Amino acid sequence: MLRPPIFFVIRLDWFLALLVRATIRLRFVLLTTGRTASSIFPRHGVVTLFGYGIQARVDRGHLILEDGIGSARRQGRFPRVGHNLRRLVIIGADGMISLAALRWLADQNAAFVMLERNGKVLAVTGPVRPSDARLRRAQALALQNGAALEIARDLIGAKLAGQETLVRNKLKNSIAADLIMRFLERLPAAENVDAIRTLEAHAAGAYWGAWRDVPILFPKSDKRRVPAHWRLFGTRASPLTGSPRLAVTPPGAILNYCYALLESETRLSNTIMYVYHTRNVRCFSQVQHEVLS
Repeated sequence: MLRPPIFFVIRLDWFLALLVRATIRLRFVLLTTGRTASSIFPRHGVVTLFGYGIQARVDRGHLILEDGIGSARRQGRFPRVGHNLRRLVIIGADGMISLAALRWLADQNAAFVMLERNGKVLAVTGPVRPSDARLRRAQALALQNGAALEIARDLIGAKLAGQETLVRNKLKNSIAADLIMRFLERLPAAENVDAIRTLEAHAAGAYWGAWRDVPILFPKSDKRRVPAHWRLFGTRASPLTGSPRLAVTPPGAILNYCYALLESETRLSNTIMYVYHTRNVRCFSQVQHEVLS
């Protein structure tokens, strides 16, 4: 029986030892930087956590984030310097965030937003923009001196103009675009905010109707798994609620998510609204054509 040369066995042992050391070093680098194959890192300063067993805690001065569904987990480790994190968004209520994590975010001037899966804003905390007393007084008096009505006209006018342009140029639906334009032309004659909101609602019917038959594209490999009602934009109202809440199509869910983020931003901006002022929604609806354009 032939035996391998001694130098070959030594070289093989040396190679295995070197491989083990390299593996340990690589794992250490990945753990300290948070850049693994399933790592979490900010995109434009925002980190979004979703799934089950969500965690946000602090370990040795680093913010530790974890989320995922089943065995598909993600992890991230953020030091106090060079993390590029400006906003942490958590979708759902299955998990935990420690007080130390909230303190870490506050010390870094990063906002924390918690959203329900149906788009409802559950909690918002973070740095608030400074408030100018003169500006706040002018905003409060605008409802009495007529300035709020002009602001509402400008706001809804910009929204309807954007909708008309998008429907005409992108969706190639001149009938819906002409209908939106007619409501836009009636805005200057509106005598109060309620009349403006009525015109906006009529224009919204034409706008969302133009989106109804727009196809939603998916990869060919996934088409067999995609439900039929996902392949078109469909109606903006959900069959579950009769309103946009609890959307059953991907575009509707994306819009609800964007509106929830917008609502959280308005809570942080310390701004008085003139067109919309309800208990749960305080947002500028001009974002509609900006999201879809």
